[in-house]
Formats: sequence, structure tokens, C-alpha cells
Amino acid sequence: MTNNKTQRKGPVVFSDIESLSGLKKALELGSDKVVDIIKESKFRGRGGAGFPTGLKWGLAAAENEQEKYVVCNADEGEPGTFKDRVLLTEYPKLLFEGMIIAAFAIGAEKGYLYLRAEYKSFLAELENELAQMRKDNLLGNNILGKEGFNFDIEILLGAGAYICGEETALIESMEGNRGEPRNRPPFPVNTGFNGHPTIVNNVETFAAAVHIISKGAEWFKSIGTKDSTGSKLLSISGDCLKPGVYEVPFGTSIKEILKMVEAKDTKAVQVGGASGTCVPKKQFNRLIAYEDLSTGGSVIIFSNKRNMLEVAKNFLEFFEEESCGQCTPCREGLPVLLEAVDALERGQCSKEYLKDVVNLTETMQIAAKCGLGQSCPNAFVSIINNFKEEYSLAKINKKEKR
Repeated sequence: MTNNKTQRKGPVVFSDIESLSGLKKALELGSDKVVDIIKESKFRGRGGAGFPTGLKWGLAAAENEQEKYVVCNADEGEPGTFKDRVLLTEYPKLLFEGMIIAAFAIGAEKGYLYLRAEYKSFLAELENELAQMRKDNLLGNNILGKEGFNFDIEILLGAGAYICGEETALIESMEGNRGEPRNRPPFPVNTGFNGHPTIVNNVETFAAAVHIISKGAEWFKSIGTKDSTGSKLLSISGDCLKPGVYEVPFGTSIKEILKMVEAKDTKAVQVGGASGTCVPKKQFNRLIAYEDLSTGGSVIIFSNKRNMLEVAKNFLEFFEEESCGQCTPCREGLPVLLEAVDALERGQCSKEYLKDVVNLTETMQIAAKCGLGQSCPNAFVSIINNFKEEYSLAKINKKEKR
């Protein structure tokens, strides 16, 4: 087993909690009140998009259908992200408790943990945890004596596709189809798995929800910022002395993070994985928060010895490989961005051509069908805007004068 390197246990997910306190309280409060508390807490999904969790659960709960589903997205595929792995290996019961609470809130009887193929080594332990929970009447019929509350969880394995981290592509994969994003509307909360109302949240979201129900909305809102309540788990890697998983309150600055992980001579910080934002040194006062730097959890640190064009190329090659190829902006746009990086490295990219490529990225961000296509140009744009000294601008000017 790889060492998880949990470096800092913070105020929410890693805080002390009595086992099953969240579930027991949820059953006392009733399903409507559970949804109300999640809404009042201003809790947003921890997968990166930051959709309000209470709104999602409330929409699914309002659907007048007998068959509903709770799905945990454990397809942790964003480069540089490994914080869900910690929860899956060290806090599986907390995760499953969160799924049970969600099922009670929306009226679902079936749940699925969609586990990425690379985490197959965790499967046996997760199945053992579920088996014990069934013995303890935490899964199955009339859970903890609550008449009519029936729910169970099944684990499904992905096949190693980045695109299946997108919720509708994940649902397609669950149904046995090729993992491709769906057109929306309709949305999963009304037309999800097998056409039935479905909520999809990631591992961290379900784990945090248990604490919110146990300790209350006001407690949760006392942490973080006004618009970004609570905390965030960060997977921090790259050029630092103390990489690992950290839990920090929202509103923590990049500068504070660099000090915490003992990073020196830092040139840039990539926040949000390959699809995120590359932050230059002059912007290290920016904050981890939905109103500033939104992230699913990946923070990659680059020192001055790194070439940022090489970083952009590495990310773009990853996206070109992982694109499902369904829509034109992503399928055709990524090769063009890679060609532009090659031209910049050779000093053979004119200002006019670079301007055209940047215009293309704007089209991709607007017209691509899913989050992959919309966000894959982000790192390229950040690096082009903030690291002009990296791409032979003198050569470009000289060639244009000739």
C-alpha cells in the first residue's frame, strides 16, 4: 500500500466525530430536515465544479419516483489528485455513512460506489467494510430500526478513463455504454442511472456531509469564507519538502500553503490539476475558494528549475489522450494547442498565430460539450499569459521584423 502521507488533519473531514452520529441524527430529524441543513450550510460539492449539494439533493428528493439512486464518484482521475484515496483506505465507513444519509434524504434504496480501475487494490477491503455494515444493520432493510428505510451499496469498477469523472459519462459507463458525456438537460437528478433520479457526489462530499449533519449548519459556516464554507482537502505534490494530503479552511492563500509544505524557490503553482489554473509568483496571495481559485483538490508546485512550456505540453498531451473525441472543439482543438506549444518552443510562432490560438481556446471553453473540453485549455492560457519569458518572445519579434 502506498503511504497516504496525511500531513495535516483539519477542521471538518478529519475532525473527531462519534461513529454513526451523523446517520443517527439524520434518522431523528427526518429526510426533509436533512436536506434543509445541507442547504443552510451552503455546502458545495467537493469535486471542483462546486454545485450546491443541498440543491442537488433537494431536486432529487422532489422527484416523484419510486426508483432513485445515490452514486459516489470515486474515479479520482485528475492529475495530482490523491486525497480521495486517503478517505477510501482510512475512512471508508465515514464515506458509506454519508451515502446512507444521502439515500435517506432523497428516498433511494440503491447506491453505487464507482471506483477507478487504478484503485482496484482497495476493492477487497471496501467489500469487507460493506459486509460488516450489513451485519450491523447499517445497510439492508429497516436500517437501524427505521421502518421502511432500505438501502444497500454495490461497488462498480471503472476502466481507467479520465472522462468518466464527469457525472453523465460515469452514468453511461455504469450502464455498460462507452463513457461519453450526455447532452443536458435532462440532468441526473431527474434522468440519471437507467433513466431514474440520481445524485452523483464525490468521496469527499459524502464524508463531509456526515460532519455537517452531526454538528450542524452553523458550525460548518463558521469555517472558511462567506461564499466558500467549510474546508478543502488538498493533494499537494511537486517541488516541496512535505508533499501529501492537507485539510485547510477555505480562504487559505497560496503563500500560506507554500509555507506549510516547505516549498522554496517556487515559480508557479498549478491549482485544480491539469484542467486548473497556473498561478504565477506575483499572485501567490490568491485564495483557495470558489470565489477565487476553485479546485477539486490538486495543487502542484513548480520551482524555478521547471520549464512552463514543458508543463503545458505535458498537460495537453494528457488531455489529447483522454479526450473522448465526441465533440469537435475538444477533439480538433487539442492537437492545435500542442502544435502551438511546439512552435513556441522552436521560436517559430508568430504573434498573429498565437493570437489565433488564444481565440481558439475561448471557443473551446464556450462550445465544448463537457468540463474536460471547456477546461483543458486553462493551463495553456495561464502559462501563455503569465510566463511570456518562457517562450522566446525575442525570437518571435526578430522573425516578424525580417
